[in-house]
Amino acid sequence: MTLDAGASTWDVAGSIGPGLQRAALAGKVLVNGEAQIHDLHNPLPGDCQLEILTKDDTSRESLLLLRHSCAHIMAEAICGLFPETKLAYGPPLEDGFYYDIELSRSITPDDFEELESRMRKIIKEDRPFVRHEMGRGQAMEKLEREGNRFKVDNALRAEGDSLSFYVTGENQGQDFEDLCRGPHIPSTGSVGAFKIKQVSGAHYRGDVNDTPLQRIYGTAFFKKKALKEYLGRLEEAKARDHRVVGQELNLFTISPEVGSGLVLWQPKGALVRMLLERFLMSEMLQRGYQPVYTPHIGRLGLYRTSGHYPYYEDSQFPALYETDRGKVLLALKHAAQRASHMTGDDKKQAMDSVDHLCTAIVKVWGQIEGMNPAEGADAVAQAADRELVQEEGFLLKPMNCPHHVHIYKAQPRSYRDLPVRLAEFGTVYRYEQSGELNGMTRVRGFTQDDAHLFCTPDQLESELASTIELTQLVLSTLNFSDYRVRLGFCDRDSDKYVGERELWDKAENVLRNIAERMGLDYSEEAGEAAFYGPKIDFLVRDCIGREWQLGTVQLDYTAPERFDLTYTGADNRPHRPIMIHRAPFGSMERFIAILIEHFAGAFPLWLAPVQVTVTTVSEKSEAYGHEVYEVLQRFGLRVELDTSSDKIGPKKHRLRKMKIPYIIVVGEQEALEKTVNVNDREGRTLGNYPLAQFLEACRVEIETKGKEDAHAERA
Repeated sequence: MTLDAGASTWDVAGSIGPGLQRAALAGKVLVNGEAQIHDLHNPLPGDCQLEILTKDDTSRESLLLLRHSCAHIMAEAICGLFPETKLAYGPPLEDGFYYDIELSRSITPDDFEELESRMRKIIKEDRPFVRHEMGRGQAMEKLEREGNRFKVDNALRAEGDSLSFYVTGENQGQDFEDLCRGPHIPSTGSVGAFKIKQVSGAHYRGDVNDTPLQRIYGTAFFKKKALKEYLGRLEEAKARDHRVVGQELNLFTISPEVGSGLVLWQPKGALVRMLLERFLMSEMLQRGYQPVYTPHIGRLGLYRTSGHYPYYEDSQFPALYETDRGKVLLALKHAAQRASHMTGDDKKQAMDSVDHLCTAIVKVWGQIEGMNPAEGADAVAQAADRELVQEEGFLLKPMNCPHHVHIYKAQPRSYRDLPVRLAEFGTVYRYEQSGELNGMTRVRGFTQDDAHLFCTPDQLESELASTIELTQLVLSTLNFSDYRVRLGFCDRDSDKYVGERELWDKAENVLRNIAERMGLDYSEEAGEAAFYGPKIDFLVRDCIGREWQLGTVQLDYTAPERFDLTYTGADNRPHRPIMIHRAPFGSMERFIAILIEHFAGAFPLWLAPVQVTVTTVSEKSEAYGHEVYEVLQRFGLRVELDTSSDKIGPKKHRLRKMKIPYIIVVGEQEALEKTVNVNDREGRTLGNYPLAQFLEACRVEIETKGKEDAHAERA
């Protein structure tokens, strides 16, 4: 299609048809392989491939665009109701959006009705989202005058010679305005339905030493029906909440005395985890993996080489420095960082502590360049950070891969030895902020089903295919059949990635080729790569429609370079292996939390911590109950015996609440006939069967992981 220079996505949509033009929201523009979303009325950048985003409740990109804009609408409503509000930022989420604000008054659910009323008014006015560009200097002066330090900080972090602002309306200076790089929907009237969901505490950029903020969550859709369905799923999700179900079924607990974000596995939960680990380890051993164990800590130098430290320093537990100098420098760094966020008398008091520490360091270890409190807290923190790079110590491991690398390096390797596949259920530690912890889905200590493969270039595609097939097997076995595949590539404009551009291009092409060869239905998303390489993620939709990232396969040319890994090739010369990171479960804690919610605690028979409970009708059938219990135990079933004096109805109700797959009732009649009365957790009575037939049905159901729909009723 050929259009005049300066044509927009709206012009393209109009040239195709009026219906498309009415539905159009924005343009997804592909130039030189890079995809960007452009506002509907922005001029297109010359020759390009264009996808027109429309009002579609099934389109992820359209919904993210809508929700970003609805976050602005909510922010305007909040500022209208509470003019003293200082806005921090408001990003879209997969299921909604939020806006972080600073406000001395607490927003509560009682305020939601008034805020929603104001939002409805803004939407009804159908005001346009209008973008304005300003030179960086002029924009910074404007933000400084407005006195919102969060917006000033956001602007300082932004790249480029200009900054963009969005006005919700045509009257700049009168209608609501927010610093934002966009893009946005054409006008507020495109929001078909929305809901403010909740409010919680937060900290600016997750820093607990910084100002406490309030985070207001909402969601938005193009149609009221989609919102109604979503709210219905939320109610269902509450009933499946793993934090509640896990406590009711005695699967896990988290004790403040032990530590927030640290999971204590109770016996039944430990059984579920052990069964999953056995299942995966059995599959891995058949595929030539070798199990290993590694320690929970490692030297700082190890993680500096890998790039995890200081790259992930903000989300790691503090390093354990070996020298007094290192310990004091770390204390100084933290004190200076805290002081940099303070104001007034609090800042003066904090800087007195910084000055005291600086004086002590100089007195004992001599002058250190840049460590001058007169230059400000940030300068002191940076100087301490530079010095800490020279200090050695230990770190609770944030990743298993550097340890596996050194197992590979422990002996010479030949091309005949490759591929080397090392696997470990290895526990790692991340210091997540307290406000981000959430049951078992966001924790501070978690166990990854981690494996690292070292292979030759010729072996790479077959090894990738094998890891993808293993991930698909895990998902299908656990009844996750609805998933999409995401190729996570690097954002070329970001500086958070390590390694040469050529290696990234090579790695991304390999993943793209293998995805196409295996017929995967995939999307490519820039910015979703690991810092060391691109990856394939499996995003699974559970039985109530929520999407979770589970299995991942990552390609890494960087670590072999950083650690100087080699193998001797057929030419008797050293060559560099390629490394694959692979975790079908991801983390055991998060995966089992998702399983709990997916099955609402009703695990399939092979995975249920208690598979069968034998319950007696009266004392007269106790002896037969014990006999049945012992037979089931010898058969290998996980079975419990209930000989309590309660009536059989309440017994069955209690056991169904505990999600026991099969409840066997034995009374005098069953004892006489040597049968068992089989009931399931859904409340159905399946009938009386000879014990041998029930056992055979259980065997088939367990061995097939339930895929043949084998259960006692078929017996």
